[in-house]
Amino acid sequence: MLYKREQNPLIVVLGPTASGKTDLAIHIAEQLGGEIISGDSRLFYRGMDIGTAKPTAAQLARVPHYLVDILDPDEPFSLALFQQLCTEKIVDIRSRGLLPILVGGTGQYIQAITQAWQIPEQAADLRLREVLEKIGREQGVDTLFRYLQKVDPPAAEVIDRRNLRRVVRALEVIYHTGRRFSSQKVRGDSPYDLIQIGISWTREDLYQRIDTRIDQMLSEGLVDEVKRLMTKGYTPALPSMSAIGYNEIYAYLVNEITLEDAIVLVKRKTRQFVRRQANWFKPYAEDINWFEQGQDLHENVCRYIQSRLTQTIP
Repeated sequence: MLYKREQNPLIVVLGPTASGKTDLAIHIAEQLGGEIISGDSRLFYRGMDIGTAKPTAAQLARVPHYLVDILDPDEPFSLALFQQLCTEKIVDIRSRGLLPILVGGTGQYIQAITQAWQIPEQAADLRLREVLEKIGREQGVDTLFRYLQKVDPPAAEVIDRRNLRRVVRALEVIYHTGRRFSSQKVRGDSPYDLIQIGISWTREDLYQRIDTRIDQMLSEGLVDEVKRLMTKGYTPALPSMSAIGYNEIYAYLVNEITLEDAIVLVKRKTRQFVRRQANWFKPYAEDINWFEQGQDLHENVCRYIQSRLTQTIP
């Protein structure tokens, strides 16, 4: 792939869950000479493969992938650390004359890179966190979320109201600093020549793909995967295990709900998650180039990227 030395390209493949990001990113990497960095927070954890739709061993063998399987489920991780590791990988890939390709559906992780967020150092306030978590357990996470809506509406728009950990973290930062959580990620100037590619589906077709994917996860052994994690002592109290699919199957395995109810919940929550992703990846965003899913998607995207990279080459 030809591009000027002064160019600092970063290809970003984004979009909702089950939209086909992995296959597209691998095709781009193979055709244009690139390597992939995961921007999906669910793929960091070892042993959580089926429920996260992690790239298969065959897919991982085709193109180098980074920030996949870098943590055990009980190891802490932060947005600031992701930003650091991702930036280091981009520099490394570029230093070898290859294209870095950032892929994922976790909006805040993607935008931390594309918008060069200046993330303030904020140590955890464990005592305050314990108090807030106790309120969430005893009075329900909705109680905390309603308060978050009052004090920081922009943060409430992009945080899952059912995710106690993230609601508590936002309130913890607000109480500790006296400033809105949403105002503390300051946008900077991106150092990259960004080419952001979004994959677009009709909502009906995407929901069908989600249902099919979840059925496939179950046939591939999602229940057994959660059992293995349970035997290692991992529970939904961990941020990693709060991911959609793991929490519900865990509830089934401890006889809180039936398997049928767990499946219904996983499908429903995944659809709700897709709607929240739209808050991060807006269809009308001028900096995202949306491509409709179709037979020629991969070829059309590669041609577009080539035109962007070579248009200034004499």
